[in-house]
Amino acid sequence: MAEARSAVLKPRVHDIEEGRDTTRDFLVAFRRSTVRSFYRIRNQIKNGLWPTSLWNLGGSVAVLSTGLIYDPEFLKPVTSLLWRFGGLLGLHEDVPYYLRVFLISGIAGTGFFFVLLHVRRYTLRALLAYRGWMYQPPRTQSYSTIFWAVIVRLVSGRHPSLYSCQRSLPRMPVPPLKKSLKDLIASLKPLYGEHSEEIQKLKEQSKEFEKGIGKKLQHTLILKSWWADNWVTDWWNKYVYLSGRSSLSINSNYYILDQSYWCPTDKQSARAAVAAFHFADLKQKIDREQVEPLVIRGTIPLCMAQYGKACSTVRVPGEDCDELITHKSSKHIVVMRKGLFYQVDMYDANRRMLNVQTLEKKMQWIMDDADKHEGALPDVEKNVAALTGLERTDWAKLRQQHFSSGINKESIEAVDRAMFLVVLEHRSFEPTDFTSRSKFLLHGDGKTLWFDKSITMVIFSNAKLGLNCEHSWGDAPVMGHFTEYLTTSEGLNRDQFYDDDGHCRVWPHHLWPEAASKEPVRLLWEVEPDLGVNIDRAISFNQKNNEDLDLCVRDHQAFGKGAIKKFKVSPDAFVQLAIQLAYYRDSNGQCALTYESSMTRLYLEGRTETVRSLTKETVAFVKAMSQNNVTNEEKISLLRVACDRHQQMYRDAMNGKGCDRHLFALYVLCKGLGYESEFLKSVLTEPWTLSTSQQPQQQIATSPDANHEPYLSMLSPGGGFGPVSDEGYGVSYMIPAESKMFFHISAKKSCPKTDAKRFTGILFEALADMGKLIEEHI
Repeated sequence: MAEARSAVLKPRVHDIEEGRDTTRDFLVAFRRSTVRSFYRIRNQIKNGLWPTSLWNLGGSVAVLSTGLIYDPEFLKPVTSLLWRFGGLLGLHEDVPYYLRVFLISGIAGTGFFFVLLHVRRYTLRALLAYRGWMYQPPRTQSYSTIFWAVIVRLVSGRHPSLYSCQRSLPRMPVPPLKKSLKDLIASLKPLYGEHSEEIQKLKEQSKEFEKGIGKKLQHTLILKSWWADNWVTDWWNKYVYLSGRSSLSINSNYYILDQSYWCPTDKQSARAAVAAFHFADLKQKIDREQVEPLVIRGTIPLCMAQYGKACSTVRVPGEDCDELITHKSSKHIVVMRKGLFYQVDMYDANRRMLNVQTLEKKMQWIMDDADKHEGALPDVEKNVAALTGLERTDWAKLRQQHFSSGINKESIEAVDRAMFLVVLEHRSFEPTDFTSRSKFLLHGDGKTLWFDKSITMVIFSNAKLGLNCEHSWGDAPVMGHFTEYLTTSEGLNRDQFYDDDGHCRVWPHHLWPEAASKEPVRLLWEVEPDLGVNIDRAISFNQKNNEDLDLCVRDHQAFGKGAIKKFKVSPDAFVQLAIQLAYYRDSNGQCALTYESSMTRLYLEGRTETVRSLTKETVAFVKAMSQNNVTNEEKISLLRVACDRHQQMYRDAMNGKGCDRHLFALYVLCKGLGYESEFLKSVLTEPWTLSTSQQPQQQIATSPDANHEPYLSMLSPGGGFGPVSDEGYGVSYMIPAESKMFFHISAKKSCPKTDAKRFTGILFEALADMGKLIEEHI
């Protein structure tokens, strides 16, 4: 039935035109395959040889050849050794002289080159394992660290491609078990009290664990670290993300906003075209490895493994565990408008990417077509996306039952294989209403967003833009980099992309004759009665969860990182103390176990580690701020001590010295080996009442005029996520400018103890009080 309906409404053979030249199709496909193979082989060779290059090989052979021919006195020991080596190869005097020279120098030079390659690679890996530079301010680094940086520069290759540095990155070390247990207990003392019964019990359990099963688990984990690229990342991906059974909406996915107040155009179709082009262009550059790896302080590379999964990735639901699939060869996107899905090829018949003017026309065509069909289809057929918001096991069963054959299989495969999704939303929110826009981007209206895709781009009717991102494939800084690529380009070069009326302008380097391209193809769904019932149930489920989300997004304009840096403390540490002070006031003198994410991408396949921001130094400062008998000088001293302690912990986490991923990996091993540990289970199930994250700064913030209009209004507020605990807060913040910060506070309305708007107000009061302290000191 589904196939028959498909043939009547939109035959799948519509692309096969009468009299079409199939030979040309074959040649185009052959060219496409050849180009893809060329880039793949070229990059494999380049990455395999880095940090050396073929120029080093040529140089080695040339030097040896010259030495053999001219035989200078100072090279006599080397040349005599090479001639003897030639004799061992059977290259005696009966072989022509220059042929012998060529063969001997070629073989010996190649051998020397590969020795040099491995020496440089392993030397660089050893050098990059040094972390002393992180604990020294950039402007006051020791001579030994400066010398180390010079050696790193000399050993490193020039102009690495995206993945060139991967083989030179150090493996993340397994922390000592004793240290992880000590750090765990220390992080819980401010929560329970240093001499409380809970702490005494945990100390006893930790000692028993360390002397017993913990020793065996630690040894096993160290063995894994010898052969695995990263001893925790594969388990983290599987058990924290892919094995999660709750809905992706709010619980896992996150959102990102575009520019805060400024918008480059008011034309929805034009903004969609430029954004789609930028993302597709960046994907192509990543596929061809034309993006250089990110580096810290201009020297230390980060792991770039996550970039290859950013586009064309889908999280396919499973009954027990989801599967992450990346379709690297995908060349199309899927556009949604009022519940209708359209497949749009991003390349023309000559395999060139469509220019933005053509894309704008296609986006406008989709808007007109969807508006025309709005009332022609039953609502249930326009709400299929609601199913992706269900709990994962439920969605997996429905997908297997209703999307495994016929037209539904074809349509869902088109969505799965798409580079990303674009939603041309018919609604909009006031540019100053960050909260409503963010709330929609996080969960939609229960039937609009396709949560399984790595990227869902939403363009509102007023041309404002935002993203909903699936989390299992990679972390938010990668997606933030994608967003920066678009928003910074628009902000600094608006007239390059849009004309005076807001429509797309063809860029000078895109003036090639564009070949014919396919029209957008509407994807169809066969919704049987049983599936329709489940779609309606999914909408109700999603909307109930959506209504329970409490979100507040605001910008803080009293001061930014400029004043904090004058006080000579870390802006991140300062904000974390403000969050602790706000929670202390909001909860009438209570403290909260706090999670702050820190990246570990200085190591191969690294993702994140936890910074346990609640410390005894933090509690001392927070309590002092509530006592009138403590002087400002004492408060400032306590503030500095707490900030320094937090910054030390953050650096330790970046260097793989945190305790949480270590304990998590030990727990996975414990379960896998058939053991039980009440100690590990209890400490890993402690609820994170405060879940916090700082977002990386937008690239436009590095512009000399970033702290002046109009650039201040172009700064992105970043993004946010839902609360980890039903009785806590999710706090995301961006510190992009000298005088501005953005905060995203989430909670659950069903919890009587929390209120996102109230907490935001208290947080701003805490920032004001701390600002007065440092202002007096400055």
